[in-house]
Amino acid sequence: MDDPRAQRLFGDRLVAPGDLASNPFRVDRDRIVSSPFLARLAEVTQVISPGGAGLLVHNRLTHSLKVAQVGRAIADRLRAAAPDLAEKLGGCDPDVVEAAALAHDLGHPPFGHLGERVLDRLARHRLGLPDGFEGNAQSYRIVTSTEIRGQATIGLNLTNAVRAAILKYPWTRRTHPDPHPRFMDPPPRGAAAPPDDPDGGSLKFGAYSTEIADVRAARAPFSGRVADWQQTVEASVMDTADDIAYAIHDLEDVHRLGVLQQGLVATELMTWQRWGPETDLNRAGGAIESLRRQLHRKDGWIADDDAFAGAVELVRAELVDGLLARPFDGSLEAEARVAAFSANWTRRLVESAELIEQPAVRSGHVQLARAQWHEVQILKFVQNRFVLERPDLALHQRGQGRLLSSLVEALLAWLTDPDEEQRLPPRLRDLVELAEAELPAGTPGRIAQARGRAVIDFVAGLTDSQAVGLLEALSGRSRQLWTDAPVL
Repeated sequence: MDDPRAQRLFGDRLVAPGDLASNPFRVDRDRIVSSPFLARLAEVTQVISPGGAGLLVHNRLTHSLKVAQVGRAIADRLRAAAPDLAEKLGGCDPDVVEAAALAHDLGHPPFGHLGERVLDRLARHRLGLPDGFEGNAQSYRIVTSTEIRGQATIGLNLTNAVRAAILKYPWTRRTHPDPHPRFMDPPPRGAAAPPDDPDGGSLKFGAYSTEIADVRAARAPFSGRVADWQQTVEASVMDTADDIAYAIHDLEDVHRLGVLQQGLVATELMTWQRWGPETDLNRAGGAIESLRRQLHRKDGWIADDDAFAGAVELVRAELVDGLLARPFDGSLEAEARVAAFSANWTRRLVESAELIEQPAVRSGHVQLARAQWHEVQILKFVQNRFVLERPDLALHQRGQGRLLSSLVEALLAWLTDPDEEQRLPPRLRDLVELAEAELPAGTPGRIAQARGRAVIDFVAGLTDSQAVGLLEALSGRSRQLWTDAPVL
Protein backbone atom coordinates (compact mmCIF):
# COMPACT_ATOMS: atom_id res chain seq x y z
CA MET A 1 0.00 0.00 0.00
CA ASP A 2 1.60 3.29 -1.17
CA ASP A 3 -0.60 5.61 0.89
CA PRO A 4 1.12 5.91 4.29
CA ARG A 5 -2.22 6.80 5.90
CA ALA A 6 -3.61 3.42 4.86
CA GLN A 7 -0.63 1.33 5.96
CA ARG A 8 -1.10 -1.18 8.76
CA LEU A 9 1.37 -2.13 11.47
CA PHE A 10 1.44 -5.75 10.34
CA GLY A 11 0.78 -5.30 6.62
CA ASP A 12 -2.22 -6.70 4.77
CA ARG A 13 -1.29 -10.37 5.14
CA LEU A 14 -3.41 -10.70 8.28
CA VAL A 15 -7.12 -10.56 7.50
CA ALA A 16 -10.31 -10.97 9.51
CA PRO A 17 -13.50 -12.79 8.43
CA GLY A 18 -15.37 -9.50 8.06
CA ASP A 19 -12.80 -7.89 5.74
CA LEU A 20 -15.21 -7.52 2.83
CA ALA A 21 -14.70 -3.87 1.83
CA SER A 22 -12.11 -2.70 -0.68
CA ASN A 23 -11.54 0.67 1.03
CA PRO A 24 -8.96 0.10 3.81
CA PHE A 25 -10.71 2.58 6.10
CA ARG A 26 -14.04 0.79 5.64
CA VAL A 27 -12.21 -2.43 6.52
CA ASP A 28 -11.13 -0.75 9.76
CA ARG A 29 -14.70 0.25 10.51
CA ASP A 30 -15.89 -3.33 9.90
CA ARG A 31 -13.15 -4.76 12.14
CA ILE A 32 -14.19 -2.48 14.96
CA VAL A 33 -17.87 -3.34 14.50
CA SER A 34 -16.99 -7.06 14.63
CA SER A 35 -14.96 -6.72 17.83
CA PRO A 36 -16.42 -8.14 21.05
CA PHE A 37 -15.02 -5.07 22.77
CA LEU A 38 -17.58 -2.95 20.90
CA ALA A 39 -20.42 -5.36 21.69
CA ARG A 40 -19.67 -5.20 25.43
CA LEU A 41 -20.31 -1.45 25.42
CA ALA A 42 -24.05 -2.20 25.26
CA GLU A 43 -23.81 -3.03 28.98
CA VAL A 44 -21.38 -0.33 30.07
CA THR A 45 -22.55 2.88 31.75
CA GLN A 46 -22.64 6.11 29.80
CA VAL A 47 -23.98 8.37 32.58
CA ILE A 48 -26.72 6.30 34.21
CA SER A 49 -26.24 2.56 34.54
CA PRO A 50 -28.16 0.79 31.73
CA GLY A 51 -28.99 -2.07 34.09
CA GLY A 52 -31.33 0.09 36.10
CA ALA A 53 -33.12 1.98 33.35
CA GLY A 54 -33.63 -0.45 30.48
CA LEU A 55 -34.02 1.04 27.02
CA LEU A 56 -34.60 4.56 28.31
CA VAL A 57 -30.93 5.55 28.54
CA HIS A 58 -27.88 5.57 26.35
CA ASN A 59 -25.13 3.08 27.02
CA ARG A 60 -21.57 3.32 25.74
CA LEU A 61 -22.52 1.51 22.53
CA THR A 62 -25.42 3.78 21.58
CA HIS A 63 -23.28 6.77 22.55
CA SER A 64 -20.50 5.54 20.24
CA LEU A 65 -22.96 5.04 17.39
CA LYS A 66 -24.20 8.61 17.76
CA VAL A 67 -20.66 9.99 17.92
CA ALA A 68 -19.96 8.13 14.67
CA GLN A 69 -23.11 9.60 13.09
CA VAL A 70 -22.31 13.16 14.15
CA GLY A 71 -18.62 12.79 13.30
CA ARG A 72 -19.33 11.59 9.79
CA ALA A 73 -21.67 14.54 9.21
CA ILE A 74 -19.00 17.00 10.36
CA ALA A 75 -16.31 15.33 8.23
CA ASP A 76 -18.51 15.42 5.13
CA ARG A 77 -19.21 19.09 5.71
CA LEU A 78 -15.59 20.11 6.32
CA ARG A 79 -14.19 18.13 3.40
CA ALA A 80 -16.66 19.87 1.09
CA ALA A 81 -16.10 23.33 2.59
CA ALA A 82 -12.29 23.33 2.84
CA PRO A 83 -10.83 20.42 0.81
CA ASP A 84 -7.42 22.03 0.26
CA LEU A 85 -6.88 22.89 3.92
CA ALA A 86 -8.08 19.44 5.00
CA GLU A 87 -5.55 17.83 2.66
CA LYS A 88 -2.77 20.17 3.80
CA LEU A 89 -3.36 19.15 7.42
CA GLY A 90 -3.28 15.43 6.67
CA GLY A 91 -6.78 14.52 5.48
CA CYS A 92 -10.39 14.44 6.61
CA ASP A 93 -11.90 11.14 5.48
CA PRO A 94 -15.44 10.41 6.78
CA ASP A 95 -14.68 6.67 6.91
CA VAL A 96 -11.65 7.32 9.14
CA VAL A 97 -13.72 9.55 11.44
CA GLU A 98 -16.53 7.00 11.67
CA ALA A 99 -14.13 4.17 12.49
CA ALA A 100 -12.35 6.23 15.15
CA ALA A 101 -15.67 7.30 16.70
CA LEU A 102 -16.80 3.69 16.98
CA ALA A 103 -13.48 2.77 18.63
CA HIS A 104 -12.95 5.75 20.92
CA ASP A 105 -14.66 4.20 23.97
CA LEU A 106 -13.61 0.55 23.52
CA GLY A 107 -11.43 0.78 26.61
CA HIS A 108 -14.04 2.34 28.84
CA PRO A 109 -14.33 0.24 32.03
CA PRO A 110 -17.49 -0.70 33.93
CA PHE A 111 -19.49 2.10 35.59
CA GLY A 112 -18.52 5.04 33.40
CA HIS A 113 -15.95 7.65 34.40
CA LEU A 114 -16.22 6.51 38.02
CA GLY A 115 -14.66 3.19 36.98
CA GLU A 116 -11.91 5.05 35.17
CA ARG A 117 -10.94 7.02 38.27
CA VAL A 118 -11.04 3.97 40.55
CA LEU A 119 -8.91 1.81 38.24
CA ASP A 120 -6.36 4.60 37.82
CA ARG A 121 -6.00 4.99 41.57
CA LEU A 122 -5.63 1.24 42.07
CA ALA A 123 -3.24 0.85 39.15
CA ARG A 124 -0.86 3.55 40.40
CA HIS A 125 -1.09 3.33 44.17
CA ARG A 126 -1.94 -0.32 44.78
CA LEU A 127 -0.33 -2.09 41.83
CA GLY A 128 2.64 0.21 41.19
CA LEU A 129 1.92 0.82 37.49
CA PRO A 130 3.55 4.14 36.48
CA ASP A 131 1.07 4.65 33.62
CA GLY A 132 -1.96 3.96 35.81
CA PHE A 133 -5.18 3.61 33.88
CA GLU A 134 -6.86 5.92 31.37
CA GLY A 135 -9.89 5.03 29.25
CA ASN A 136 -8.53 6.63 26.08
CA ALA A 137 -5.19 4.87 26.46
CA GLN A 138 -7.02 1.61 27.13
CA SER A 139 -8.96 2.02 23.87
CA TYR A 140 -5.69 2.46 22.00
CA ARG A 141 -4.23 -0.56 23.78
CA ILE A 142 -7.19 -2.68 22.70
CA VAL A 143 -6.90 -1.84 19.01
CA THR A 144 -3.13 -2.38 19.04
CA SER A 145 -2.47 -5.07 21.65
CA THR A 146 -5.13 -6.82 23.69
CA GLU A 147 -7.60 -7.68 20.93
CA ILE A 148 -6.56 -11.12 19.64
CA ARG A 149 -6.85 -12.23 16.01
CA GLY A 150 -5.44 -15.45 14.61
CA GLN A 151 -2.42 -16.77 16.46
CA ALA A 152 -0.95 -13.40 17.38
CA THR A 153 -1.88 -10.66 19.81
CA ILE A 154 -1.81 -7.81 17.32
CA GLY A 155 -4.88 -5.78 18.07
CA LEU A 156 -7.19 -5.02 15.17
CA ASN A 157 -4.26 -4.06 12.91
CA LEU A 158 -5.91 -0.81 11.91
CA THR A 159 -4.49 1.70 9.44
CA ASN A 160 -2.27 4.56 10.53
CA ALA A 161 -5.00 7.13 9.84
CA VAL A 162 -7.62 5.44 12.02
CA ARG A 163 -5.21 4.75 14.87
CA ALA A 164 -4.11 8.40 14.78
CA ALA A 165 -7.75 9.52 14.76
CA ILE A 166 -8.43 7.52 17.94
CA LEU A 167 -5.72 9.53 19.71
CA LYS A 168 -7.81 12.30 21.23
CA TYR A 169 -4.79 13.04 23.48
CA PRO A 170 -1.75 12.17 21.33
CA TRP A 171 0.73 11.83 24.18
CA THR A 172 1.60 9.37 26.95
CA ARG A 173 1.29 10.17 30.64
CA ARG A 174 4.84 11.43 31.13
CA THR A 175 7.38 11.04 28.33
CA HIS A 176 6.06 11.23 24.75
CA PRO A 177 6.43 13.43 22.80
CA ASP A 178 9.54 15.18 24.06
CA PRO A 179 9.20 17.91 25.29
CA HIS A 180 6.01 16.69 26.90
CA PRO A 181 2.94 18.91 26.31
CA ARG A 182 2.13 19.20 30.02
CA PHE A 183 5.06 21.63 30.26
CA MET A 184 3.56 23.99 27.65
CA ASP A 185 2.07 27.29 28.80
CA PRO A 186 -0.82 26.88 28.53
CA PRO A 187 -0.86 23.09 28.12
CA PRO A 188 -3.24 21.48 25.62
CA ARG A 189 -6.64 20.48 26.98
CA GLY A 190 -6.19 17.41 29.20
CA ALA A 191 -2.37 17.56 29.25
CA ALA A 192 -1.95 19.34 32.58
CA ALA A 193 -1.16 17.34 35.70
CA PRO A 194 -4.03 16.93 38.18
CA PRO A 195 -4.02 19.66 40.86
CA ASP A 196 -3.68 17.13 43.68
CA ASP A 197 -0.76 15.30 42.01
CA PRO A 198 1.54 17.78 40.23
CA ASP A 199 4.16 15.06 39.64
CA GLY A 200 1.65 12.51 38.34
CA GLY A 201 1.97 13.30 34.64
CA SER A 202 -0.92 14.35 32.41
CA LEU A 203 -4.46 13.96 33.70
CA LYS A 204 -5.60 12.69 30.27
CA PHE A 205 -3.49 10.84 27.73
CA GLY A 206 -4.05 8.69 24.68
CA ALA A 207 -1.61 5.80 25.01
CA TYR A 208 0.44 3.90 27.56
CA SER A 209 4.23 3.83 27.28
CA THR A 210 4.00 0.22 26.04
CA GLU A 211 2.28 1.49 22.87
CA ILE A 212 4.71 4.32 22.02
CA ALA A 213 6.01 2.53 18.90
CA ASP A 214 2.44 2.12 17.63
CA VAL A 215 1.75 5.81 18.27
CA ARG A 216 4.86 6.88 16.37
CA ALA A 217 3.91 4.70 13.38
CA ALA A 218 0.33 5.99 13.36
CA ARG A 219 1.42 9.62 13.54
CA ALA A 220 4.27 9.36 11.00
CA PRO A 221 2.13 10.32 7.96
CA PHE A 222 1.14 13.54 9.74
CA SER A 223 4.68 14.69 10.55
CA GLY A 224 5.15 18.31 9.47
CA ARG A 225 1.39 18.74 8.96
CA VAL A 226 0.20 18.93 12.57
CA ALA A 227 2.25 19.43 15.73
CA ASP A 228 3.36 16.29 17.60
CA TRP A 229 1.05 17.17 20.51
CA GLN A 230 -1.88 18.23 18.33
CA GLN A 231 -4.78 16.03 17.23
CA THR A 232 -5.07 15.10 13.58
CA VAL A 233 -8.02 16.72 11.82
CA GLU A 234 -9.90 13.42 11.95
CA ALA A 235 -9.22 13.05 15.69
CA SER A 236 -10.43 16.61 16.19
CA VAL A 237 -13.66 15.85 14.31
CA MET A 238 -14.20 12.77 16.49
CA ASP A 239 -13.51 14.79 19.65
CA THR A 240 -15.95 17.52 18.59
CA ALA A 241 -18.61 14.93 17.78
CA ASP A 242 -18.07 13.32 21.20
CA ASP A 243 -18.67 16.69 22.88
CA ILE A 244 -21.87 17.25 20.90
CA ALA A 245 -23.21 13.78 21.66
CA TYR A 246 -22.50 14.18 25.36
CA ALA A 247 -24.00 17.66 25.55
CA ILE A 248 -27.25 16.74 23.80
CA HIS A 249 -27.98 13.04 23.84
CA ASP A 250 -27.22 12.48 27.51
CA LEU A 251 -29.77 15.19 28.36
CA GLU A 252 -32.37 12.98 26.67
CA ASP A 253 -31.68 10.27 29.24
CA VAL A 254 -32.09 12.39 32.36
CA HIS A 255 -35.23 14.01 30.95
CA ARG A 256 -36.82 10.64 30.15
CA LEU A 257 -36.09 9.39 33.65
CA GLY A 258 -37.40 12.54 35.31
CA VAL A 259 -34.01 13.24 36.90
CA LEU A 260 -33.56 16.69 35.39
CA GLN A 261 -35.93 19.00 37.29
CA GLN A 262 -37.14 22.09 35.48
CA GLY A 263 -37.42 24.26 38.58
CA LEU A 264 -33.84 23.80 39.71
CA VAL A 265 -32.39 24.47 36.25
CA ALA A 266 -34.65 27.49 35.73
CA THR A 267 -33.71 29.01 39.08
CA GLU A 268 -29.99 28.66 38.38
CA LEU A 269 -30.11 30.15 34.89
CA MET A 270 -32.62 32.92 35.58
CA THR A 271 -30.89 34.07 38.78
CA TRP A 272 -27.63 34.43 36.90
CA GLN A 273 -29.42 36.30 34.10
CA ARG A 274 -30.66 38.78 36.70
CA TRP A 275 -27.37 39.40 38.51
CA GLY A 276 -24.68 38.38 36.01
CA PRO A 277 -21.07 38.75 37.25
CA GLU A 278 -22.38 40.12 40.57
CA THR A 279 -24.08 36.82 41.39
CA ASP A 280 -23.30 35.47 44.87
CA LEU A 281 -21.23 32.33 44.28
CA ASN A 282 -22.81 30.63 47.29
CA ARG A 283 -26.39 31.02 46.10
CA ALA A 284 -28.51 30.14 43.09
CA GLY A 285 -26.76 31.27 39.92
CA GLY A 286 -23.36 31.04 41.61
CA ALA A 287 -22.39 27.77 39.93
CA ILE A 288 -22.91 29.15 36.45
CA GLU A 289 -21.07 32.34 37.34
CA SER A 290 -18.18 30.14 38.49
CA LEU A 291 -18.29 28.47 35.09
CA ARG A 292 -18.11 31.85 33.33
CA ARG A 293 -15.04 32.81 35.32
CA GLN A 294 -13.42 29.43 34.73
CA LEU A 295 -13.88 29.75 30.97
CA HIS A 296 -12.12 33.11 31.04
CA ARG A 297 -9.22 31.62 33.04
CA LYS A 298 -8.75 28.51 30.92
CA ASP A 299 -10.14 29.40 27.52
CA GLY A 300 -9.54 33.09 27.06
CA TRP A 301 -8.91 32.42 23.38
CA ILE A 302 -12.66 32.03 22.82
CA ALA A 303 -14.49 32.97 26.06
CA ASP A 304 -16.82 35.92 25.51
CA ASP A 305 -19.40 37.37 27.92
CA ASP A 306 -21.94 38.24 25.23
CA ALA A 307 -21.72 34.74 23.74
CA PHE A 308 -22.00 33.25 27.22
CA ALA A 309 -25.12 35.29 28.02
CA GLY A 310 -26.63 34.37 24.64
CA ALA A 311 -25.99 30.69 25.31
CA VAL A 312 -27.64 30.89 28.73
CA GLU A 313 -30.70 32.52 27.19
CA LEU A 314 -30.97 29.97 24.38
CA VAL A 315 -30.65 27.01 26.74
CA ARG A 316 -33.21 28.57 29.09
CA ALA A 317 -35.65 29.09 26.23
CA GLU A 318 -35.24 25.74 24.48
CA LEU A 319 -34.41 23.40 27.35
CA VAL A 320 -36.10 24.91 30.42
CA ASP A 321 -39.13 26.53 28.77
CA GLY A 322 -39.18 23.97 25.98
CA LEU A 323 -38.21 20.35 26.57
CA LEU A 324 -38.48 20.35 30.38
CA ALA A 325 -41.77 22.27 30.48
CA ARG A 326 -43.72 19.02 30.20
CA PRO A 327 -42.61 15.86 32.06
CA PHE A 328 -41.74 12.90 29.88
CA ASP A 329 -44.65 10.42 30.04
CA GLY A 330 -43.61 7.88 27.43
CA SER A 331 -46.19 9.01 24.90
CA LEU A 332 -45.50 9.36 21.20
CA GLU A 333 -45.85 13.11 21.59
CA ALA A 334 -43.23 13.14 24.35
CA GLU A 335 -40.84 11.08 22.22
CA ALA A 336 -41.40 13.46 19.32
CA ARG A 337 -40.48 16.44 21.52
CA VAL A 338 -37.25 14.75 22.59
CA ALA A 339 -36.40 13.83 19.00
CA ALA A 340 -37.05 17.36 17.75
CA PHE A 341 -34.94 18.90 20.53
CA SER A 342 -31.99 16.61 19.77
CA ALA A 343 -32.25 16.95 15.99
CA ASN A 344 -32.44 20.74 16.05
CA TRP A 345 -29.53 21.12 18.46
CA THR A 346 -27.36 18.54 16.70
CA ARG A 347 -27.91 20.20 13.33
CA ARG A 348 -27.15 23.63 14.78
CA LEU A 349 -23.87 22.49 16.29
CA VAL A 350 -22.73 20.38 13.33
CA GLU A 351 -23.35 23.24 10.91
CA SER A 352 -21.21 25.56 13.03
CA ALA A 353 -18.08 23.37 12.87
CA GLU A 354 -15.10 25.04 11.23
CA LEU A 355 -11.65 23.92 10.09
CA ILE A 356 -8.92 26.16 11.52
CA GLU A 357 -5.37 26.16 10.18
CA GLN A 358 -3.74 27.73 13.27
CA PRO A 359 -5.92 26.86 16.29
CA ALA A 360 -5.33 27.91 19.88
CA VAL A 361 -3.31 25.47 21.99
CA ARG A 362 -6.43 24.38 23.90
CA SER A 363 -8.36 23.77 20.69
CA GLY A 364 -8.11 21.34 17.81
CA HIS A 365 -8.08 22.11 14.11
CA VAL A 366 -11.85 21.57 14.19
CA GLN A 367 -13.86 23.83 16.44
CA LEU A 368 -17.38 25.10 16.85
CA ALA A 369 -18.22 28.73 16.14
CA ARG A 370 -17.97 30.99 19.19
CA ALA A 371 -21.71 31.06 19.93
CA GLN A 372 -22.12 27.30 19.61
CA TRP A 373 -18.98 26.59 21.65
CA HIS A 374 -20.55 28.49 24.55
CA GLU A 375 -23.86 26.69 24.07
CA VAL A 376 -22.12 23.34 24.48
CA GLN A 377 -20.50 24.60 27.69
CA ILE A 378 -23.90 25.53 29.12
CA LEU A 379 -25.52 22.23 28.11
CA LYS A 380 -22.66 20.30 29.71
CA PHE A 381 -22.96 22.50 32.80
CA VAL A 382 -26.62 21.52 33.20
CA GLN A 383 -25.68 17.86 33.04
CA ASN A 384 -22.77 18.20 35.46
CA ARG A 385 -24.55 20.43 37.98
CA PHE A 386 -27.99 18.85 38.12
CA VAL A 387 -27.21 15.19 37.44
CA LEU A 388 -23.60 14.26 38.22
CA GLU A 389 -23.58 16.19 41.52
CA ARG A 390 -26.73 14.53 42.88
CA PRO A 391 -26.23 12.74 46.24
CA ASP A 392 -28.25 9.71 45.12
CA LEU A 393 -25.91 9.22 42.16
CA ALA A 394 -22.91 9.67 44.47
CA LEU A 395 -24.30 6.98 46.78
CA HIS A 396 -24.65 4.57 43.86
CA GLN A 397 -21.18 5.36 42.54
CA ARG A 398 -19.47 4.94 45.90
CA GLY A 399 -20.83 1.42 46.00
CA GLN A 400 -19.60 0.78 42.47
CA GLY A 401 -16.15 2.09 43.39
CA ARG A 402 -15.93 -0.28 46.35
CA LEU A 403 -17.04 -3.12 44.11
CA LEU A 404 -14.25 -2.48 41.61
CA SER A 405 -11.66 -2.18 44.38
CA SER A 406 -12.78 -5.48 45.89
CA LEU A 407 -12.78 -7.15 42.48
CA VAL A 408 -9.20 -6.07 41.71
CA GLU A 409 -8.04 -7.34 45.10
CA ALA A 410 -9.85 -10.67 44.67
CA LEU A 411 -8.42 -11.25 41.19
CA LEU A 412 -4.92 -10.33 42.31
CA ALA A 413 -5.17 -12.79 45.20
CA TRP A 414 -6.34 -15.50 42.78
CA LEU A 415 -3.54 -14.72 40.36
CA THR A 416 -0.83 -14.91 43.03
CA ASP A 417 -2.14 -18.09 44.70
CA PRO A 418 0.40 -20.84 43.82
CA ASP A 419 -2.24 -23.54 44.29
CA GLU A 420 -4.51 -21.97 41.66
CA GLU A 421 -2.05 -21.57 38.79
CA GLN A 422 -3.74 -24.22 36.63
CA ARG A 423 -7.24 -22.95 37.27
CA LEU A 424 -6.81 -19.30 36.35
CA PRO A 425 -9.17 -17.87 33.72
CA PRO A 426 -7.42 -18.43 30.36
CA ARG A 427 -7.88 -14.80 29.33
CA LEU A 428 -6.28 -13.57 32.55
CA ARG A 429 -3.34 -15.90 31.97
CA ASP A 430 -3.00 -14.61 28.38
CA LEU A 431 -3.02 -11.01 29.60
CA VAL A 432 -0.22 -11.75 32.08
CA GLU A 433 1.90 -13.23 29.28
CA LEU A 434 1.22 -10.21 27.08
CA ALA A 435 2.14 -7.76 29.83
CA GLU A 436 5.35 -9.67 30.63
CA ALA A 437 6.37 -9.64 26.96
CA GLU A 438 5.87 -5.85 26.81
CA LEU A 439 8.20 -5.12 29.72
CA PRO A 440 11.96 -5.22 29.06
CA ALA A 441 13.93 -7.92 30.86
CA GLY A 442 15.41 -6.54 34.05
CA THR A 443 12.53 -4.16 34.73
CA PRO A 444 12.25 -3.83 38.54
CA GLY A 445 9.22 -5.76 39.76
CA ARG A 446 8.54 -7.03 36.24
CA ILE A 447 6.36 -9.97 37.29
CA ALA A 448 4.35 -7.87 39.77
CA GLN A 449 3.82 -5.13 37.19
CA ALA A 450 2.74 -7.65 34.56
CA ARG A 451 0.23 -9.20 36.94
CA GLY A 452 -1.09 -5.78 37.91
CA ARG A 453 -1.53 -4.68 34.30
CA ALA A 454 -3.23 -7.98 33.46
CA VAL A 455 -5.74 -7.56 36.29
CA ILE A 456 -6.49 -3.99 35.18
CA ASP A 457 -6.89 -5.10 31.54
CA PHE A 458 -9.16 -7.93 32.65
CA VAL A 459 -11.44 -5.77 34.81
CA ALA A 460 -11.55 -2.97 32.24
CA GLY A 461 -12.87 -5.48 29.70
CA LEU A 462 -15.93 -6.41 31.76
CA THR A 463 -19.45 -5.08 31.43
CA ASP A 464 -21.21 -3.56 34.42
CA SER A 465 -23.18 -6.75 35.04
CA GLN A 466 -20.13 -8.99 34.57
CA ALA A 467 -18.22 -7.01 37.18
CA VAL A 468 -21.10 -7.37 39.64
CA GLY A 469 -21.56 -11.08 38.93
CA LEU A 470 -17.88 -11.93 39.06
CA LEU A 471 -17.44 -10.30 42.46
CA GLU A 472 -20.55 -12.10 43.71
CA ALA A 473 -18.95 -15.41 42.71
CA LEU A 474 -15.52 -14.55 44.12
CA SER A 475 -17.15 -13.48 47.39
CA GLY A 476 -19.05 -16.75 47.72
CA ARG A 477 -22.42 -15.02 47.55
CA SER A 478 -23.53 -16.51 44.23
CA ARG A 479 -25.25 -19.90 44.12
CA GLN A 480 -24.54 -20.32 40.42
CA LEU A 481 -21.29 -21.19 38.74
CA TRP A 482 -19.79 -18.25 36.90
CA THR A 483 -20.23 -19.47 33.33
CA ASP A 484 -19.79 -16.39 31.21
CA ALA A 485 -17.37 -17.75 28.62
CA PRO A 486 -15.96 -14.39 27.44
CA VAL A 487 -14.84 -13.74 31.01
CA LEU A 488 -13.55 -17.17 32.04
